[in-house]
This record gives sequence, C-alpha cells and structure tokens, in this order.
Amino acid sequence: MLARARVLQARLLPHGWLDALWQVCLFASVLLAYRLVRGLAEGDANAAFAHARELISIERTLHIFVEPSIQAWASGSHFVMVLCSWIYVNAQTSMIIATLVYLYVRHNASFYLVRNTFMIAMGIALVVYMVFPTAPPRFLPEWGFADTVAQTTGVHIDNQSASLSAVTNLYAAVPSMHVAFALIAGWPLSRLARWRIVRVLWLLYPPLIVFVIVVTANHFLIDALLGALTAAVSAYAARRLARVWPPAWRFPNVSGPQLSARV
Repeated sequence: MLARARVLQARLLPHGWLDALWQVCLFASVLLAYRLVRGLAEGDANAAFAHARELISIERTLHIFVEPSIQAWASGSHFVMVLCSWIYVNAQTSMIIATLVYLYVRHNASFYLVRNTFMIAMGIALVVYMVFPTAPPRFLPEWGFADTVAQTTGVHIDNQSASLSAVTNLYAAVPSMHVAFALIAGWPLSRLARWRIVRVLWLLYPPLIVFVIVVTANHFLIDALLGALTAAVSAYAARRLARVWPPAWRFPNVSGPQLSARV
C-alpha cells in the first residue's frame, strides 16, 4: 500500500508538494491580479460604444457583419441558446484551471509553456482593455442583438453586485479572451491526445467558442480574430522566453535536467 501511495503521489505531484503549491499560488495570484486590473481598466463608456460602432462599420465594409443573423438563426432553438449561454459562462476560468491541472498531472513537461502562454495573453489583454475599451454587441440592441446569457441563464454579466464590480469590466470585448484561451488550451491538448477523435474534438473547440460568443452577442467576429492573434503572439512569446530564459517562472528548487525538459 505504501508503494502504491508513493506511485500515486509521484504521478499526481511530479515535483512534490512544494512545486504544486508554488504553481497554485503563482497562477492564482496572476489570475486574481488579471481580474482586478481588468475591472479597474474599464474605459470610458462613450469611447467603448464608439469603438463598438467602429467595428460594426469595419465589418459592414468587409461584408462580414453577420452576427445579428447568426444570433437570430440560433434563437430558433431554445436548447442551442441555453447550451451556448452556459458554455460562455463556464468556458473561461473553468477551462483554464481544468487545462492546467490536467497538464500538470498528466503532461507535466508541457504544463509550464502553456501556463506562461496563458499569463502572457492576460497581460496583452489588459493593455488592450485600457487603450481600446469596446462595448460588447449585447449592449447594442438597435443592431438586432439580445443578451441571451441573461435571458436563458439568469446570469446578468452587466448587473454585478458591488462586491464584484471591482473585477468586472463591461467594455472588455477586444480581444475575445474566450477565443484566445480556447486556442491556448485546445491546440496543445489536441497534440497530446492519444485518440484521433479526442484530437478532433479539441481542434473543434476553438471554432465552437467562436460560435458561442457570436450567438450570445458577447463579441464581434473581429474580436474573435484579435483573440486568436493574442493567442498566437502569446505562444510565440512564451516559446522565446523558454529559450532565452529557461528558468522563467519555475520553482527554483527543481534540478537542471528537469528544467530543460520543460520547454
């Protein structure tokens, strides 16, 4: 029994309790800081609505302003709308945590790069939120949008209590971090999956999230494209950081050979 316990501990905690505790504290701190700064970075409402209308103008010029039509089509199915609304509510923080826990336990060598990519993406997003606040489509009913998340789940994202107002940014539509996080999680998980069907499902996850954010009127298609660009830039930066400074954000007591495997 003792031997089995040690094997199980080695599998769940590849580098011991201290490393696991460090990873939890580090990422929890970054995620909390991201939420707080994101809330404090809420920009001017007039600028946010002006930017949203600018995106609509750009999409109309490019003939890709199809979001109202897609939402209207999806509204024909109550099941689709409820499913998409709940996916939107749970597909960000829950997905990040689940992905990182799984990678840490089952694919530890890939954990650190993905974790760094998530954190870099959060930093990029915070800068954009401050310089380019943008209202989500659900705030523009005159263009045919409806807040389906509030209608189908009862979760009112734009009507938070005072205790949550500090971590809520109503004008954080650009870039779509739902799409960025879906790519940061979905791409490595698809490559690590053993079964082809699982690989395909993970590859389909980012397109599903794009559909979800459009159907729920939380993002424009341009937001999704910028979210994908954020994911790509963050992945490149994380890889460069791993090459230039291998010990980046790693527990200092882990030995050199283990560090070299985590790039």
